[in-house]
Amino acid sequence: MQQQLEQLQDILAPYPWAYTVTVLCALLVLAWLANFVTKRVLVRGLKRVLMRTPLGGAEHDHEVRLQIIPRLANVVPALVISAGISIVPDLPPQLVTVVKALCQVFVVVTIALAVSKALDAINRGYERRPEARNKPIKGYFQVAKIIMFVLVGISAVATLIGAEFLHIVTGLGAMTAVLMLIFQDTILSLVASVQISNDGRVRVGDWIEMPGQNADGDVIDIALHTVTVRNWDRTVTTVPTKKLVSDSFKNWRHMSEGGGRRIKRALHLDQHSVRFLEPEEIERFRRFSLLDGYLDRKEQELQNWNARLAEAGAEPVNQRRVTNLGTFRAYVEHYLRNHPGINQDLTMLVRQQQPTEMGLPLEIWAFTSSTAWSVYEGIQSDIFDHMLAILPEFGLRVFQAHSDAPLDVRLHPAPGADATPAALQRAAPPMPALDAG
Repeated sequence: MQQQLEQLQDILAPYPWAYTVTVLCALLVLAWLANFVTKRVLVRGLKRVLMRTPLGGAEHDHEVRLQIIPRLANVVPALVISAGISIVPDLPPQLVTVVKALCQVFVVVTIALAVSKALDAINRGYERRPEARNKPIKGYFQVAKIIMFVLVGISAVATLIGAEFLHIVTGLGAMTAVLMLIFQDTILSLVASVQISNDGRVRVGDWIEMPGQNADGDVIDIALHTVTVRNWDRTVTTVPTKKLVSDSFKNWRHMSEGGGRRIKRALHLDQHSVRFLEPEEIERFRRFSLLDGYLDRKEQELQNWNARLAEAGAEPVNQRRVTNLGTFRAYVEHYLRNHPGINQDLTMLVRQQQPTEMGLPLEIWAFTSSTAWSVYEGIQSDIFDHMLAILPEFGLRVFQAHSDAPLDVRLHPAPGADATPAALQRAAPPMPALDAG
């Protein structure tokens, strides 16, 4: 081989630059052949092997894993050029040094990118596991990538300027305070990510509500710097990870896991419709199967109470009587106790709240047996539909504020309409009566 090179050099002796170009071209062709052989033979063989193993069995995931090997294959031509550039004759020493340095930088960067792809593949595989929601590791991998690329950058600079890697790292010690200020958000996000992962306050799939960040929806991604939330209006909000530690937010996960979603809504009743029930009305309410036990217990309780009053010589006005509101409240409670959509193991209340100018609130506090949004809304609506429809049976009315819109009184008939006084009287709505005094 050496003899053949000497013969070629003698042949090209009249053209000094021709031998240099020839050797350089041969080196480039050799690097291309090394790259071709590596990618077409070695990589294809590895692909076939991986496709027969569990590593390549998952749908589309083998493509992610196989991106690592082609990146590593790019290291081969760089190594060939770095080793062969020194044998090219008549090249300036500075050029040889620069080419070797660039090849070394390329090798280091290529390996770093391959490692980054490997970390992504590991994270994708981990996210398929059931415990991945509780303890995501994406933030840790991002920190590892940041540290790796910082070291790669320092190594590249040291190689290009011809300095020692340790000397540059030592010199960076004086810039620690500046770096702390520059990467303050990254450090805070790292601490927050570790806390979130350890205590499980936020997981992928959780419904969180954070008004300060305009976030109200499902968590779809937890990264180092941000937590991505898909809102119910299909928009996406990114919340800084550190905000989930420093600020307050609401997590609805325990509601979903608790087996019930709370109903907390009130009917505003007209207080003027509340009254005592007459004996014949009480008997009429006995046709409600839900009130049989309540009326019997209430009747016995009131008889005992009123009997003691009679023995004491108290006036009849002091006697206790059944009210339509109390009977309705008992009816609603028994109705909920027998409703298949209500979780009977959780808190259930039918309570009166402080009366206001909007009426007397009668609030239902109960939990549905399903936490699905649509099912929950359907159960809640069915309950209040029934309550509104059954109210007149108890002589109660819902309070509803009247509109301040003016009365539409037509004094002149429309064209072609009957203009007789009787017709005008029928067209005008009756005027409300005015109280004297």
